[in-house]
Amino acid sequence: MRRAVLTVLLFPIVVPAQGDIFPVEEFYGGGIGYSAMYMTLDSIPGSNKMKSLGLDPAEFKTPFVIHGGEGFAHIAGRWRLGGYAGMGSSEITDIFDVYLYVNRDTVSGYQAPPVGSTGDYAVAYESQFPKPSIRARFSFLLGAITMEYVVPVYRDLEITAGALMGIGRVNLSFDQFAGNPEWNDLFSNNMYGEVTNGTIYYPVDTTGTTLQSAIDTLQGQYLMPVNVSHSMTNLTGTFFNFQPYVAVKWQFLDRMGLRISAGFNKGTIAKSGWVLNDHYPIDDSPKSAIQGVTIRAMVYFGL
Repeated sequence: MRRAVLTVLLFPIVVPAQGDIFPVEEFYGGGIGYSAMYMTLDSIPGSNKMKSLGLDPAEFKTPFVIHGGEGFAHIAGRWRLGGYAGMGSSEITDIFDVYLYVNRDTVSGYQAPPVGSTGDYAVAYESQFPKPSIRARFSFLLGAITMEYVVPVYRDLEITAGALMGIGRVNLSFDQFAGNPEWNDLFSNNMYGEVTNGTIYYPVDTTGTTLQSAIDTLQGQYLMPVNVSHSMTNLTGTFFNFQPYVAVKWQFLDRMGLRISAGFNKGTIAKSGWVLNDHYPIDDSPKSAIQGVTIRAMVYFGL
């Protein structure tokens, strides 16, 4: 990271005379076009926790692709100012077989049967309904400005050193389905019971007990959902994004050109910086790094 920043800062000093060797016209104009950023992330936040949900984070697409638009314009001398905005996402899904088991010891959760044991410890669940499934999606949004120093090589070829600075936002969501979602079912029931005049009426199980005893047991406890076919967890983090880079620009037509840049992206979501479902701060969320090598390719229209 330090080497990349040092390269950007020293680039205008080390090679100030290239324009004198290959004289070009005075800088002017600008351009705008489509820009795709390919980013090889060191890791996706929360990836070490995904395996407990039954997901393999290695299945996320690599490199991660951000599709966006980019523009630039000369402001003074060899200095160029621009902007970039883009977004991208990648997702993984899985469908699970279900086994029913009985907890035969005092340890909670499933444990494999001991060697030499007989009998069925877990039996496959058979149903005409679709199997449970899960979908995880990682999304990246970025809005930034770019500042560059231009070093001409030939009339239609130049090298630039610069930095992209702005605000980044990542979203990590998990959708779990007990079956195929249907539009009408999404609005037909409250997950805790029936709603009448702003009041939820929650059913009480009186099997093996009296109604009053069952009510007394539930008082002050967390209520378990009774109508759940879909569960969604949505995590969001916002951060300052910094990306030093070196780019090559080739004007292959009078009003059209190609830019290719290589750099290193650096962003950090602070500790306690994650938000659940866009409303609730997660106070014990860890610090997360959004960093990796990037390659940006842009086809632009302009000068």
